[in-house]
Amino acid sequence: MFTTKTIVTSLFWKFMERCGSSGVQFVVSIILARLLLPEEFGLIALVSVFIAFANVFIQNGFGTALIQKKDADNIDFSSIFFASLIIATGLYIILFLSAPFIADFYQQSELTSIVRVLSLTLFFGAFNSVQEAYIARNMLFKKLFWRSLGALLPSGIIGIIFALKGLGVWALVIQQLCDVFLMCSFMWFTVKWRPQLVFSFERIKGLLSFGWKLQVSGLLDTGFTKLSDLIIGKMFAPSTLGFYSRGATFPLMIISNINTSIQSVLLPTLSVAQDNRVHVKQMMRRAVTTSSFIIIPMMAGLAALAKPTVLVLLGEKWLPCVPFIQIFCFSYAFWPIHTSNLSAINAVGRSDIFLKLEVIKKTFGLIILLIFIYLFRTPIGIASTALVTAISSSFINAHPNKKLLYYGYLEQIKDILPSFLLAIAMGGGIYGLTFIDISPIIQIILYPLVGSVFYLSVAKLLHFESFDYLLTTLKELVKGK
Repeated sequence: MFTTKTIVTSLFWKFMERCGSSGVQFVVSIILARLLLPEEFGLIALVSVFIAFANVFIQNGFGTALIQKKDADNIDFSSIFFASLIIATGLYIILFLSAPFIADFYQQSELTSIVRVLSLTLFFGAFNSVQEAYIARNMLFKKLFWRSLGALLPSGIIGIIFALKGLGVWALVIQQLCDVFLMCSFMWFTVKWRPQLVFSFERIKGLLSFGWKLQVSGLLDTGFTKLSDLIIGKMFAPSTLGFYSRGATFPLMIISNINTSIQSVLLPTLSVAQDNRVHVKQMMRRAVTTSSFIIIPMMAGLAALAKPTVLVLLGEKWLPCVPFIQIFCFSYAFWPIHTSNLSAINAVGRSDIFLKLEVIKKTFGLIILLIFIYLFRTPIGIASTALVTAISSSFINAHPNKKLLYYGYLEQIKDILPSFLLAIAMGGGIYGLTFIDISPIIQIILYPLVGSVFYLSVAKLLHFESFDYLLTTLKELVKGK
């Protein structure tokens, strides 16, 4: 069982890693967006769909299985390591041979070489997935902080240099390759784990009994999430996909800092306590309320300030991505419910339920997507399916935990409702202020401060549980308890 100090310290370093990496990535992406064209980002977004599919087989399932297994040892880790490399090799060959057909289908000749080069990241992903599982299992998140900063900063500089030299889309390709290569290099020198020359089919089989359901779930999730990219890339110009992708990236950068930090610590913590369902419920409830208290107002604020933010950071050529940012902000606001429920289900070893949920959610989501394409046939209409499915999926994900942990959807909604209502009030106020005729740069500096003061003041005045908990935790962290 991990101590409170270990959990809080791990959460702190994971949060710092996410903030540091996202901060560097954010600055780099802004510079590259000003140097490159939307259609060049669209091409990368399209290629990323196919690589994301391949990464499901390499990274999804096995890593979670290693974290969840109580007595995982180096034979388990080494066996998964070599199995992942073998899978990565097979998938790279498939993508290499398929690249010309992908280029022909989307009528973009450049895609052939981009797919073949960018798919090399699969090998680095195979290495990283096992190392990250080892780090998560042992709560060594401080090492991820130095790895991420050490990789993102130089790779970002390299990407910017090549963009300035006029390499276009290849500046993005080179940047991503350098990033994953440097991450692997830092992991090798900072993490003590090394693969041994052992391979056990029995261990693979045992881990696969848990992990294969997560892999299938990952395929369904990735397939549905990236299906919109494939459809927009086929139906519209690459620049439209660039606007859509950028619109999703802005809120995702924010939410991944908070939500990913909490969930990365939550899974191993819940897994250790999986036999004590009362304790699991308490920790899960804390994750839901705390992450909602932080994430929902951020999403509301970004949605309200989407236009001035784009004008200041990216320029007028990126204004078409504003409605996409707003749609994804509202969609991602439901993530705390999604991920906390799913982490709890995985932690108690019910990957079978996890898979059933994915089948139900993706079937419903596909039906909604097809209806929206038929009714609207516009990029905004297609993007709107993300919001509809986010709302429905929050109900579906929470349903099993009513029996598993006695923590149903109505109780979860009751826990996050105060934060939700306060965030909506704050976001509505900020949006109203944007109609005042002042400089966009003043708006994105002043209005977040006004909104934060309002949100935190009301939370303190009304004694929000999450506010009091965060304040107490921060004080304990500062004192070193």
